[in-house]
Amino acid sequence: MGKLAEKKTAIFSKVQKNDQWFKENASMNTSFDVGVRKLLILDREVHIYYVTGLCDSSFIIEIAKVLIQINDNEVERAKLKDIVENRLIHQQVKPLKTLDDGMVSVLSGLLFVLIDGEEVGFEVDVRTYPGRSPEEADTEKVIRGARDGYTENIIINTALTRRRIRDGRFRFEIMKVGERSKLDVAIGYINGVADPGLVKLIKDELEAIDIDGLPMADKSIEEFLVKQGINPFPMVRYTERPDTAAAHVLEGHVIIITDTSPSVIITPTTLFHHVQHAEEYRQSPSVGTFIRWIRFLGILASLFLLPLWLLFVLEPDLLPAKLQFIGPNEETNIPTVVQIFLADFGIEFLRMAAIHTPTPLATAMGLIAAALIGQIAIDVGLFVPEVILYVAIAAIGSFATPSYELAVANKMLRLFLLIFVAAFHTPGFLIATTCIILYMARLKSLNTPYLWPFLPFNPQALWQILIRTPVPGANPRPSIVHPQDKDRQPAKP
Repeated sequence: MGKLAEKKTAIFSKVQKNDQWFKENASMNTSFDVGVRKLLILDREVHIYYVTGLCDSSFIIEIAKVLIQINDNEVERAKLKDIVENRLIHQQVKPLKTLDDGMVSVLSGLLFVLIDGEEVGFEVDVRTYPGRSPEEADTEKVIRGARDGYTENIIINTALTRRRIRDGRFRFEIMKVGERSKLDVAIGYINGVADPGLVKLIKDELEAIDIDGLPMADKSIEEFLVKQGINPFPMVRYTERPDTAAAHVLEGHVIIITDTSPSVIITPTTLFHHVQHAEEYRQSPSVGTFIRWIRFLGILASLFLLPLWLLFVLEPDLLPAKLQFIGPNEETNIPTVVQIFLADFGIEFLRMAAIHTPTPLATAMGLIAAALIGQIAIDVGLFVPEVILYVAIAAIGSFATPSYELAVANKMLRLFLLIFVAAFHTPGFLIATTCIILYMARLKSLNTPYLWPFLPFNPQALWQILIRTPVPGANPRPSIVHPQDKDRQPAKP
């Protein structure tokens, strides 16, 4: 399948031929929502092509009224093209010379105006996509801060971001991806700050995508962009908060906004981008640091708590005398490692059920889960209480992880660690942990080391990750994005 390698069809001077082309290529007579409004202006036909539901009908009616009035106010038939172009009352009018471009515009929600006897048409941007209003993202809530969030409309999303960066050098370059879907994808960056090599790399990767469509939008774009393969770790960061995206753009990152998706892709990212949250920057530096460290502890608990507890159960001699109470006080016929796996899978069942359960039934599902997986499971001897406790703490740590993708990856790694601990005890824990660290050390996201600033080591950047520094003191941009302008504030005398 070639990527739009076919030669485009030029606009015919006869509108009847153009009309026939639209019937054959845009299914105009077959699809009920693809239509044309035919007007007779100065004894020449003018056709307005549109898609019902993607255009603002009030604009279509107003434009049709203005064009009809040409019959009353103009007499120069030879200048009809210039007259029509002048009377298209909209701020975004663009001439087109091919029917293929016109069809893409129509199917994207724009008007396409053709005039009999002219080999040029005009697209008018009157699209109004159906969708919801901006609202706070469910996965990135804050106590204080903006309550607007990205939607499935690329126009709204670019506007929400530009509202926060009113710089003429802030650019959105748009392109269409997918031979059939023609998905709108916008690349956002600040010229003079973002690394030109990174911008070119992203544009080249997007232009190289050769597929019929991308209905999964941003996720499909990510898979083409970073070529993740079987790697479970998130290689890009998603956000539904415009302030978070704007903050990264100002640091020198490049964002990718796809139409039909409320999530914006931030590139490049490291592991430590996935453990930060906007709430930390909505509080004072000391409180933000405290919140960050609590979150770090939760993330570490989600990964290492269960494997370490299982290790101490299997080898109680590793515990000092004062911690000998750690471990199950009751015995069951089910091995401890099997109990952990069953309880962990049970938590996953609940999570997936909560996603698919209608809101009115969620409370009932929670009560059933608490009764069945909690007390009754202990009473019948399926689990010991300690297993439920530590699995619950690990699950809470997963929920405290800002990045959902990282939380799922950590859960997979936790199961990997549990298997090695159950099989090889202490050597298994050390070997599995070493393998995880070495694997992460070799990962790169768009040529960016995944463990930066830990590997390669950058003490100043690592300090800003561990400590939420005040904004006046956070002057240098992250060196890992290779910003052209390295400082965010002028040097103080």
